[in-house]
Amino acid sequence: MSRIGQAPIAVPAGVEVAISGDSVTVKGKLGELSQEVSSGITVKIEDSTITLERPSDAKEHKAKHGLYRALINNMIVGVNEGFSHTLELIGVGYRASNQGQLLDLALGYSHNFLINIPKEVKIETTMEKGKAPTIKLSSHDKQLLGAVTAKIRSLRKPEPYKGKGIKFQGEHIRRKAGKSAAK
Repeated sequence: MSRIGQAPIAVPAGVEVAISGDSVTVKGKLGELSQEVSSGITVKIEDSTITLERPSDAKEHKAKHGLYRALINNMIVGVNEGFSHTLELIGVGYRASNQGQLLDLALGYSHNFLINIPKEVKIETTMEKGKAPTIKLSSHDKQLLGAVTAKIRSLRKPEPYKGKGIKFQGEHIRRKAGKSAAK
């Protein structure tokens, strides 16, 4: 089992953490997030560090111990620094544009995809000549950002033969050889 749950969480300056019952609320310069914590896990704040304790070494308690520690840490990092993902559109005629929170994607189908992005996620699209169109998503909520990014990527996953599709910036796509020419 992982020992992540035992590591203390440092609370940086400018971030407020409040615990009420089974709920942990984190407030910072980028926003506010809250998380319900399982009744078995105890959250304590001492000075500027947060520690989580579990009642026993049962498998379920160990798993939730690490889970809630990671979720609270992600909330603190999110409201202080934020998270961002950059997606690249690889393919001839693939385009991306946005009007406010409405993302318009042309992905080689007969119709464009129009996606409403939640207001907590900031979106920025760039199209430069000679480069693949990019979509930059940023938010203070890591879970929401991951869900939105996965939804966009699922519209056209990268394929292994030509590498066409929507991929993360810097992601390596394993390529296949394709058909061999007959003699």
